[in-house]
Amino acid sequence: MSAGGFVLGVDSGGSGLRVALAPADTGRAAFTTVCAEPVRTGADGIDAGHLLEQVLPAVGRLLEQAGPGAAVAAAAVGAAGMATLGDQLRSTLPQALAGSLGVRRIALAADAVTAYAGALGGRPGAVVAGGTGMIALGTDLTSWRRADGWGHLLGDSGGGAWIGRAGLDAAMRAHDGRRGGSPALLARLEAVHGPATGLPGLLYPRTDRPALLASFAPEVGACAAEDEVAARILREAAAHVAEAAAAVCPRPAGSRPGGYEIALTGGLFRMGEPLLGPLHRELARQVPQARVVPAEGDPLHGALEIARSLAGPGLRLPPHPSLLFVPGVT
Repeated sequence: MSAGGFVLGVDSGGSGLRVALAPADTGRAAFTTVCAEPVRTGADGIDAGHLLEQVLPAVGRLLEQAGPGAAVAAAAVGAAGMATLGDQLRSTLPQALAGSLGVRRIALAADAVTAYAGALGGRPGAVVAGGTGMIALGTDLTSWRRADGWGHLLGDSGGGAWIGRAGLDAAMRAHDGRRGGSPALLARLEAVHGPATGLPGLLYPRTDRPALLASFAPEVGACAAEDEVAARILREAAAHVAEAAAAVCPRPAGSRPGGYEIALTGGLFRMGEPLLGPLHRELARQVPQARVVPAEGDPLHGALEIARSLAGPGLRLPPHPSLLFVPGVT
């Protein structure tokens, strides 16, 4: 492999940091590594120094694995919170990566954008990324459209924390004897967390409340086949997710009479049929012009695809000041 023949992809999320190096000219398997801890976020947003402290040594090790003469032709960094908390990354990373690695073709992307690139590549369409939260992102390759992703207090409707909170609400209603309660979900609450009266003391002091709420979502899924309250929660979640997809999906153009593709990505959809069944029905109802397709890859794969585009034919996905920042272009 000649010098400059590799691209760098970085995926920074709430649960960790992954780095990959792959050939720039093919889709062959990448050299990958997982860094020690998630990147810190403080008063100034995502901590660029903490990211670089982990990424640069990791890239050095991967370049050694790649062999003599290996160098980075282009890099793409995807990070959770980039759109709203990424000012420090945008002001620091391009110069730091150029100085340390000699790479000058760089893109900094929101994790929803790398999820999009991993799922659909450079094709127009929409991606729904569901985990603890939920965000939908779509593009006609001219501009981006975003729906939700506003966090568990303002939105993320239909995401894991939303489902978990609705399930816990139904459990507490059953405990109190109020309308809308689910004895089945109350039993699961007590099996997982102990007495229902102890839940407020467990939940409210936590700084990771969304994750704790989301951890109950699989319990809702497990109860849905036999419990109408749980099934209703998942139907409502599916309606919210489809609504977000409909808001961002490009409108069919004359050159694309069959509509566009929608891909579902993220751990939420590993719940399987209890959620996917009603979701596919809602998508068919709310976005009849779209075809639901499997995601081709994950956000780390998407970061590599963006870097390959920068190193080769050029970026098809539209640059954006906060969603997909390309120095010298955006």
